[in-house]
Amino acid sequence: MTSQTAHQGNTPSSDQIRRAPKVLLHDHLDGGLRPGTVVDLARASGYAHLPETDPDKLGLWFREAADSGSLERYLETFSHTVGVMQTRDALVRVARECAEDLAEDGVVYAEVRYAPEQHLEGGLSLEEVVEAVNEGFREGERTALENGHRIRVGVLLTAMRHAARALEIAELANRYRDSGVVGFDIAGAEAGYPPTRHLDAFEYLKRANNHFTIHAGEAFGLPSIWQALQWCGADRLGHGVRIIDDIQVHDDGTVELGRLASYVRDKRIPLELCPSSNLQTGAASSYAEHPIGLLRRLHFRTTVNTDNRLMSHTSMSREFERLVEAFGYTLDDMQWFSVNGMKSAFIPFDERLAMINDVIKPGYAALKSEWLFQQTVSTRGFSSPGE
Repeated sequence: MTSQTAHQGNTPSSDQIRRAPKVLLHDHLDGGLRPGTVVDLARASGYAHLPETDPDKLGLWFREAADSGSLERYLETFSHTVGVMQTRDALVRVARECAEDLAEDGVVYAEVRYAPEQHLEGGLSLEEVVEAVNEGFREGERTALENGHRIRVGVLLTAMRHAARALEIAELANRYRDSGVVGFDIAGAEAGYPPTRHLDAFEYLKRANNHFTIHAGEAFGLPSIWQALQWCGADRLGHGVRIIDDIQVHDDGTVELGRLASYVRDKRIPLELCPSSNLQTGAASSYAEHPIGLLRRLHFRTTVNTDNRLMSHTSMSREFERLVEAFGYTLDDMQWFSVNGMKSAFIPFDERLAMINDVIKPGYAALKSEWLFQQTVSTRGFSSPGE
């Protein structure tokens, strides 16, 4: 068996990618609804602003709006999903289905984020929003297990960077940190709304020994990343793809890292990369040219994520399928990304280690052994008794 043959055999099929244990750190609850659920919830709540009421046509509208290049149309997609997520029952259902869909896709650990302040129009309190979403995730975990899939879902509570409730949401995250909430995040437009506007929230979380990630380096570039790390003290970077701006590839193929890029790599700061979403927002022009290829080669703490599954018409399996096609990644690469994700999760160290050693590594070993035995049977050949 040649090494080239072994490499080809280690290239995962679509079925293997789906069955592989995957870790997801950056997924928005309001960006992952099933189109049929949006239609159902709109009908139940009297929400009359959907552009389409047929689930298939609505799903296509979401994808086309997100791909349009128009920021206004892209933001409109979220006005519809958030618009139907204003009751307790709606939040429970959306969270339950999120857990079920991720588990069906082979995700074994996920951190899903949402902004509680966006779900108050129906009269819910912040606490009622959090409790409804947590209930939905627990229901989804149980349903997934009944269907033969295992998943654990943690919540990241998000504050909107253009608003002024970050400290309030950070305090909320701290109160529910032993009840399903694993950390805090800020999201929204980077330009004009630097993370330093919310220093009081980050200082509060650091004093409480709590975890937080910050959307940075998606649209605004290196200053946003630098502030998130050196002023705010982020544990992870939400996207962080623009760190590539501090990396120079010379004509002879050598690579030179700037001070910030070196710091990010040396400190093993996790990058929550979302390839399909980055293409939609213009951070990369194609999968083959996405910075994840170089960042993985340089051994940054890179992770693969979905961002908004509905708007990007994606899943963790689809993200990996595109990366396998673009970069020739193998099951070993998928395991590397998945272990990176689990190392970077906001749950206790011993629980992360158990997931890596008892779920992720055995899962990939089993997938790699499938090919090994298939290869053995197909190449050895067996003589019939009469020969």
